[in-house]
Amino acid sequence: MFDKEAVLSELEFKAVRSSGSGGQHVNKVATKVELSFDIENSQFLSEVQKDLLKKQYKNRISKEGLLSLSSDETRSQLRNKEKVINRFLELLEAGLRPQKKRKPTRIPAGVKKKRLESKKRQSEKKINRKPPKIN
Repeated sequence: MFDKEAVLSELEFKAVRSSGSGGQHVNKVATKVELSFDIENSQFLSEVQKDLLKKQYKNRISKEGLLSLSSDETRSQLRNKEKVINRFLELLEAGLRPQKKRKPTRIPAGVKKKRLESKKRQSEKKINRKPPKIN
């Protein structure tokens, strides 16, 4: 698949101030962690893997070709860094996992029969509401 340690060495991290409530302490510490990964310039992913990731995560990739994730769930920079790394590895594994071929399924005969009977009952109900024809 891919070498996790090698890919982790290519990650760039930036710690920034987290938003939201938290009192005076939150204004002094940078606990939010932003991860960025340059897919195009990665040395440890093959061209096929790069194309798969770009296609899979085209909405998450910036114009510069960076896949960015961030975490500000906890008050600890270290825990946020661990969380964002785990999320990144999960994204990478999910993006590189081969898609299963869809098997087209047939509509069961019982379902078709039930639908046609329901249509017949509905039409009979409508017919019975009409006034009788007098000749």
